[in-house]
Amino acid sequence: MALHIVILAAGKGKRMRSTQPKVLQPLAEQPLLAHVLDSARALEPRAMHVVYGHGGEQVREAFADDGINWVLQEPQLGTGHAVAQALPAIPDHDEVLVLYGDVPLMQSATLQRLVGTAGGRALALLTVQVDDATGYGRILRDASDHITGIVEHADATDSQRAIREINTGLLCAPAALLRGWLARLDNDNAQGEYYLTDCTALAANDGVAVVSAQPAAPSEVHGINDKPALAQAERLLQQRRAAELMARGLTLRDPARFDVRGQLRTGNDCLIDVNCVFEGAVELGADVHVGPNCTLKNCRIGDGTHIQANTVIEDAVIGRQCSVGPFARLRPATRIDDRSRIGNFVETKKITLGTGSKINHLSYVGDARVGRNVNIGAGVITCNYDGARKHVTEIGDHAFIGSDVQLVAPVEIGTGATIGAGSTITRPAPDNQLTLSRTRQFTIANWIRPQKNAEGD
Repeated sequence: MALHIVILAAGKGKRMRSTQPKVLQPLAEQPLLAHVLDSARALEPRAMHVVYGHGGEQVREAFADDGINWVLQEPQLGTGHAVAQALPAIPDHDEVLVLYGDVPLMQSATLQRLVGTAGGRALALLTVQVDDATGYGRILRDASDHITGIVEHADATDSQRAIREINTGLLCAPAALLRGWLARLDNDNAQGEYYLTDCTALAANDGVAVVSAQPAAPSEVHGINDKPALAQAERLLQQRRAAELMARGLTLRDPARFDVRGQLRTGNDCLIDVNCVFEGAVELGADVHVGPNCTLKNCRIGDGTHIQANTVIEDAVIGRQCSVGPFARLRPATRIDDRSRIGNFVETKKITLGTGSKINHLSYVGDARVGRNVNIGAGVITCNYDGARKHVTEIGDHAFIGSDVQLVAPVEIGTGATIGAGSTITRPAPDNQLTLSRTRQFTIANWIRPQKNAEGD
């Protein structure tokens, strides 16, 4: 018996107050639907069917390469009607797992447990106990504790509203049985819709076992209908990721002030201070320390390197035993070799910095190849752009670039060369020589500084 997964993603999400479909709202920099799909794929289903409606073309375009069977629900007549649109593509002898595109925190292990509970014969519901069940469908049980049905909050009596076991909407059932129940649904309810939940009572009346499974944590079933719920989901997801990383040995100064919006891999004895954001694929070697308020995106940091406070690193590779920051910005295609230093208020872009080299403060170095053991002083700029094209600056091993130097590319600084402070270099500087360009200093005698008049002009 193969598994088919049906994901309901047709909701407009009016309470989001956004022109973007609800399932495309970002959670940890990924659409809500992407999180659901990731969890679903871990079950290796025969096929995944996404039922779409509002903003459907945007949704389809966002997941054009994901091998999804797209099913249009038009008009939108409720959850039962939505699942019925997907069933023609699912054989009777297979099993159906129903998920929701706005419930993104569900973990694969919970979904596997739900499928296992159904066992190919029963209707399995995912339920959870909550303190405040307002707005949720209640699970109805008989005196023998067997599930007999689900009543929506709007249709529930006062005694039914006192029930704390709620329906999450997720279920698993044999396709043939589910097809039959959906064909018998009616819309005689407060919303005038065809409720998927009404299949529960039909199954019980047919003598089919209705069983339940529970998630590992209630937060897994957190649904998102508005921006406050989206923000809450963000924090729940970040707490989960922080706990997983700390279980693998990462030290976090404060797990509540930590965000992973992609994938973070860490070696032994890494430490991350507060308010750090990791985007894309980030890899930290052993004994890497990241100071407060840093943003790292798609980068690899070598063993023993320290990233100081307020540093931004994107699409870069940093070697071992380096120091970067504070207040540094490493832009794409930056490569820093071992034991090098990038200091405060330094910006780099598309450079290689050789082993043991230093750019200590207040400099911009872009489109450059810098050798080993080079010292680049304060206020140095590689003038790499002529208004139409970028040009490369070459700096040889052991060169010394004095403060406030402009290197006008394309230009080459030789091995062991020294560039005097305040110079503008436009031609090659030879090996092991001092090169400088300065105007002669002079003083104007009897010069008087302009003075303000009485009116302050």
